[in-house]
Amino acid sequence: MAGASLEIDRVEAAYGAVKVLKAVSLAVRPGEFVALLGSSGCGKTTLLRAISGFVPVTGGRILVDGKDISGLPPDKRDMAMVFQSYALWPHMTAAGNIGYGLKLRGWDKARIAERVGQMLAMLKLDGLGDRMVTQLSGGQRQRVALGRALAVDPRILLLDEPLSNLDARIREDVRHEIKALQNKLGITAIHVTHDREEAMVMADRIVILDAGEIAQVGAPEEVYNRPASAFVASFMGAGNIIRLDARSDGDAILLGAGELSNQIRVPAGAVSGAPGGQVIAHFRGEAASLGAPDAGDPGTLVLKGRIAQASYPGGHWRYGVAVGGQHFMVDDPRRLSVGDAVGIGLPLSSLHLFAGSVHEGGTS
Repeated sequence: MAGASLEIDRVEAAYGAVKVLKAVSLAVRPGEFVALLGSSGCGKTTLLRAISGFVPVTGGRILVDGKDISGLPPDKRDMAMVFQSYALWPHMTAAGNIGYGLKLRGWDKARIAERVGQMLAMLKLDGLGDRMVTQLSGGQRQRVALGRALAVDPRILLLDEPLSNLDARIREDVRHEIKALQNKLGITAIHVTHDREEAMVMADRIVILDAGEIAQVGAPEEVYNRPASAFVASFMGAGNIIRLDARSDGDAILLGAGELSNQIRVPAGAVSGAPGGQVIAHFRGEAASLGAPDAGDPGTLVLKGRIAQASYPGGHWRYGVAVGGQHFMVDDPRRLSVGDAVGIGLPLSSLHLFAGSVHEGGTS
């Protein structure tokens, strides 16, 4: 069965007096894989549960292929969910769990056995159908939960952080398997995660939520390279933040200048919002380079500081560089010494520039 279109039209949801979703609107194309990304409490799980019918909406509509399903119970929405805890029946075998939804739908035993066999083969669980789920590894249990969801041939697959209980190596393998399977089946998928890399790898589009509202929607490379706000920049890993003096210079803006930095001239359009004396620059440590404090060309902002700490996470060195009273994390392939005077080189392409105050949001 082909995937369905999904439209979320000004949806609101609340827990008691606390409004969790605030007029959220989103259109998902048939067969698209969309990741809902955000920190704890942003509303992403509530939105997923509103789509599935487990959380009632207090305003707006949810439409599947143009039909309003807002008032339908979960079992009438032609959707299936894979939960974070997998929610498998511990007293059943892998095959019993995969076929459970089919049994509820009144399928006969022969038809269930055929469908379960197809799911076991597709999910690389051949030979494990008769094994109790308590005897399976975490990755195998995750596949069983996915098989149970897919066995009923839903048009929309909902994934509620299903990989969070797996160790890092298995999680990396399984995320690629789920994406490949979703592409093969053409099913529409909505995936909740707090993991940036997971969303980047799996999704066709990422929806970043903040305090019950959508902060940005876009393809992974768009959200990563062109964040729409200081919050999105920080959340997508540009957690180094510096406040720069700014003044207009014709059709450009002059940034920096002072004891701790040089001055660069940038196009006015490079700054999001109308600068009023200061600009907030966000940058990622891997986008910067370390050099002499007075090095750099006219188009590169150089922050002058000293190495305060050093670590080796593998493949490169990671330095904490003190610039005045601030510390910035910068990656560099060379081994340098704590106390060395350095300049953090930041070409314009590495900077995300915003007018206004620093957003203090997390970067997880």
